[in-house]
Parts: sequence; C-alpha cells; structure tokens
Amino acid sequence: MNPASVLVVDDSATKRYLLVSWLTRAGFTVRQAETGGEALRMLPGSDVELVVLDVKLPDMSGFDVCERIKTDPAYGTMPVIHVSAHAVDVVDRTQGLNRGADAYLVEPIEPDELIATAQAVLRYYSARRRAESLAARMVRLAETTLAINTATTLPDLIEAAAAGAQEIFGGPVVVLAETVDGEGIAAAGSPPVVRPWSLPVDDVAVGSVVRVDDTAAWDVVTWPEGESVTVAAARLRSDRPPVYVAVRSSSQNPGFPVLRQLSQTVAAAVEAQRSFAEEHRIAVTLQRSLLQSYLPDVPGVQLAVRYEPAGAQTEVGGDFYELTMLDGKLLVAIGDVAGHSLHAATVMAEVRHAVRAYAVEGHPPATVLRLVNNFMRTVLPADSATICLLTLDPGTGEVRMASAGHLPPLLHTGEAVRFLEPHGPLLGINASRPGDFEFVLPPDGTLVLYTDGLVERRDADIDVGLTALANASASVEPDLDAFCRRLMVELGGAGQQPDDIAVVALRRR
Repeated sequence: MNPASVLVVDDSATKRYLLVSWLTRAGFTVRQAETGGEALRMLPGSDVELVVLDVKLPDMSGFDVCERIKTDPAYGTMPVIHVSAHAVDVVDRTQGLNRGADAYLVEPIEPDELIATAQAVLRYYSARRRAESLAARMVRLAETTLAINTATTLPDLIEAAAAGAQEIFGGPVVVLAETVDGEGIAAAGSPPVVRPWSLPVDDVAVGSVVRVDDTAAWDVVTWPEGESVTVAAARLRSDRPPVYVAVRSSSQNPGFPVLRQLSQTVAAAVEAQRSFAEEHRIAVTLQRSLLQSYLPDVPGVQLAVRYEPAGAQTEVGGDFYELTMLDGKLLVAIGDVAGHSLHAATVMAEVRHAVRAYAVEGHPPATVLRLVNNFMRTVLPADSATICLLTLDPGTGEVRMASAGHLPPLLHTGEAVRFLEPHGPLLGINASRPGDFEFVLPPDGTLVLYTDGLVERRDADIDVGLTALANASASVEPDLDAFCRRLMVELGGAGQQPDDIAVVALRRR
C-alpha cells in the first residue's frame, strides 16, 4: 500500500510514543494530538487518512470525537481506530463501533496487530474513495455528454468536451479533433480556447486506446512540473481520423474508465457532425445544381432572384423557383417541398421538372398544378409540396396565377402594398382545385413571391412575419437585386435561419 498519513490522538505521552514509533517504522507519516479538541482542529484541510484514537481523553470522550469526525461532511468517511486500556468491556467496544469506529483494539496491543488493522481499514477507505470518486466523475461525464451532443459546431463540441474534462479530472486538458477540411483544432486552457493544432502522426486502430506521453508532445498547454500526460485516442472508422483527449496522468482512475468513455463520446459526436456536414454539403450541391442558374432576358420586365440555404446545422430543404419564357409569356414558379433532407431536394427536382413539362404543353397555371398533383399522387404518394405558378404577358401585364397552398404573393404598386389571394390545396392530396386567378400587373408594379423561410418563425405567428414583409416592401429599390438582398437581411436571419429561403421579384417597366 502507498504510505498514508495517520493522526494519533492520546493524552499519554508514553503510549503515544509507542503508537507513533510502530506506525512510523511501518512507513506511515504520523501526526500527534493530545486532546480531542486539538485533533478536531487539525483535521480540516489536512492530508490525514486515518485516526488512531484513545477512548479516554481529558477534554471529551473518544466516542464523541469519533462521532464528530463521522458526521462531518468534509471528512466523514475517514477511518477511525479506537485504542483503550480501560474501556475494554463488550459494552465499551459495542458503543465505540456503533458510534462510528472502524476498529476497536484493546491494550495491550501488539505492533503487528496495530499495523495490520491500520492497513485493513485503509484498504476499505481507499476502495470507498475510489468508488465515490468514480461515481462523481460518472455524473459529470453524463453532464458533459449532454453538452457535447447539443453542440452545433465542431469547435463548440470540443470546447464543451474540454470544459467537461476539466470538471471531471481537474488541471490542464486538451481535446483534439480534425475538421471535415482536414485541419486539426484543439480546445485547451482554462477556460478552454479553440485554436489550430495538428494531430499526432501515429497509427491508431479502430476503437479506443490509452497511452502515456511526455508533456512536450502536448505543449499546447502548460502541465504541472513532473507530470506525464495520459492520452485517450478514439477512432470509429478506419477512414476517419481519431480524436484525442489528453489529461494529467495523476488524475486517472485505474483502468481509465471515465477517460475512455469520454474519448469515445467525443469521437461519436464528431463522427455524427462530420457525417451530417458531408450529407448537407452533398444535398446543398445537388439542390444548387438543380436550381436555375440564369434568368431569362424579358423585354419590359425586370427580374431578380435570391436563394439562401438554411443554417449549416439544418438539413437541406426543398425550396425551388423557375423563370422561363414560353410562347412569348413569362412563366414564374416558386415552391417548397415538405421536409428537410436529401430526399426533399430530389423531390423538389422532380416537381420542378414536372411543372416545366406540363407548362411547355401549353396548359394554363391551374391545369398545370392539377396535372402535377396527379403526378405526385401517383409517383410520390408520400410527399407534398406548395407552389405558386403564374404566367405574365410582358406587353399587356396580364397575369394568370394559381396556387397550391403557397403563401400569398405580395404586390407593390406605387405606395400601396397588398397580398394577393389565389387559393388552392397543396400538392399531394386529392381535392378540387379552383381556376386561374387573373389580374393586371401595372407599369412599375412589383410582384414578390417567396417561400416560408422568409416569414415563418417557430416563436411567432405567421401573420407577424407577413406584416414584417409588408412593412419591408413599403418601398422598393430601383434595383430589384438590392431590394431582394435587403429583404434577406431584414427578414431572413443572415444565413442562420432554420429554413431555406427563395425570393423572386419581378417588375413591369
């Protein structure tokens, strides 16, 4: 066993000398006290791990001292061995053990008996402390796991892991991972700060390993003098880089259970974020490739389009738009497929192509939506979408419009702003559909079509967003691109909105 610090409490100088001598020769560090009050004053903040306590003391009973020790929340688990030459009856021994003593020795005491008893109670005390320490660390690990799994970015994730590791182990901590772009970043310091740091060049097998490194290999932080660094490396896939958690070696439980679990938790969370980021990148690339890359040149009509994908931690949506000249008329469509996923992006592509195909056949907007609805109910029965579709005659300004559950377009004429009200059920359900909604877009009139990401918020009614849009459109810039950019800035959330946004604006000159 490791040497322990023992406090001997006895008012007899001779007996105290013997006890101290025996314990010292056995390798213990020994302190002394003559009274119970002196002993109680010495314990707070000390490194004492065992008290050898005489029952008969001049100021108070050894039983009372033991009870005071055992009821103190700071050091109540500390073992106490009673020794006595007078209180030797069964009643005395029973009282001593019932009031908290871990052992009771009756004089005359043999040195070997004292040493063996001290080592026995210290083994139990050490095991109990390890168990309590491990239990407390597991509680903090659960809290850290929650913080890790709720982080929305990789820097936030490793920062949460480093902060939790400091709570668990104390002292310096380094959490190291690699971004999807292949750059190493580390969270280190107190409080943790995220900074660039290269991953070690070593071969870590799939799974988790723990090793001991020199502090020079992890000098991103300052380690205590004489310490080594225990490093847990966790890797979930052979084609992914490992993550590392480095802590002080002196802070570890036998077998490194908490450190291993923490590194595996970080690796799983990093892998989840990496997989999502890759899927999101693929979906956004697909969605952008399917959206219209150029606008038609329409005499007498000014056009502008803005599209903004949702924030990086949101799955890609199914927003789309279409502007095409067909038989001298401008076809304009804007829509939104339900859901946020790679599947929603692919359904968006199918719906957009179906709209164009039926419009090319010469059908009016309401008929096009009826045919697209039949297409969806046959080919995509589990999906739904909203869409607003119109045709504009650039010469006369005549507009034919149909809506399938989409938000109302906004019309700005002079100083007046109003929402148009074409009605119709969303695509994907079996319901009757009204005919075209017809009106004339006057010269200098501006028509704004948009998807719900521009006006919908989880914490507010949709009417609040529509009112904000109407207020923002009270004046329209001469440059429609500038107007659309302003709408995005004022209403869209500057790229952190939870949903995709598409805005189409057209003005008849």
